[in-house]
Amino acid sequence: MKVGVFTALLANLSLDQVIEKLKKLGVNTVELGTGNYPGGPHCKLDMLGNRAALREFKQKLDDNGIAISALSCHGEPLHPDPAAARASQEVSRKTILLAEKLGVPVVVDFSGCPGDNEKAKFPNWVTCAWPPHFQQILSWQWEKKVAPYWIKRAQFAADHGVKIAIEMHPGFVVYSPETMLKLRSIAGPNVGCNYDPSHMFWQGIDPIAAIRLLGDAIFHVHAKDTQIYARNLPLTGVLDTKAYTDERNRAWIFRTCGYGHGAEWWGEFISTLRMYGYDYVLSVEHEDSLMSAEEGLGKAVRFLNDIIIREKPGVAYWA
Repeated sequence: MKVGVFTALLANLSLDQVIEKLKKLGVNTVELGTGNYPGGPHCKLDMLGNRAALREFKQKLDDNGIAISALSCHGEPLHPDPAAARASQEVSRKTILLAEKLGVPVVVDFSGCPGDNEKAKFPNWVTCAWPPHFQQILSWQWEKKVAPYWIKRAQFAADHGVKIAIEMHPGFVVYSPETMLKLRSIAGPNVGCNYDPSHMFWQGIDPIAAIRLLGDAIFHVHAKDTQIYARNLPLTGVLDTKAYTDERNRAWIFRTCGYGHGAEWWGEFISTLRMYGYDYVLSVEHEDSLMSAEEGLGKAVRFLNDIIIREKPGVAYWA
């Protein structure tokens, strides 16, 4: 297990500056965005048609001892607006092709969410079982939109030697272990998850227990924490739509690792990942609105590295 960084948090820096900063932190693994959410400032898809640029990019990473854990193209491939869907799908397609050329094993994406009919303008995320038309919407979404797209996209990725890791995220059809496993049963074993425990916490899902359910479906892991505010939770419940920057009034906010849950929790999280076969990368994703990117990154890297050393199999550790 090793700590990596999703470089979207350093989008204001050039790739050279990112590498310099990460080397000072002792980090040599990156997850690079290529487009959609949140964009791809450090990994341009137009390299696909430019051998010289691709060679220069690979050489720069190799010269600095930097490996890529995943390429990320978090998008909305099932958006009911055809233009929006096509744009997300094209970024996904190109990202898979670029991952193949770079030897990157995993591409991270969102499942997306369709509308409620062919004429819908916006996605329709169904969150409860009743009234009865909610069940009709769900059936239509999965049968007519989700399954056809993801079966083809999974096969395309497999043909190019790349796995797809879906980040379970509310607002999309895949947001929980159950919906993740449902998609996997439809699209096949080349589809798994980018496991972000922060999205489990606020849904009331135990992230460690969920590892035992997901097992070998975990292809990549984001390291991000969530803090629940017991004072506000009774008012809003977990489906809190206030802005992330309204920290005082939200039921929960994303936090840097260690600021929602302590070292004991993260130690068990890492150990359970190992127990179920994941010994790859913990990719730090910074969305803590109470810390700058630089502060949050440094704290998360040091916090996680200390736990990885402590939890490393066969290594005695005394504080």
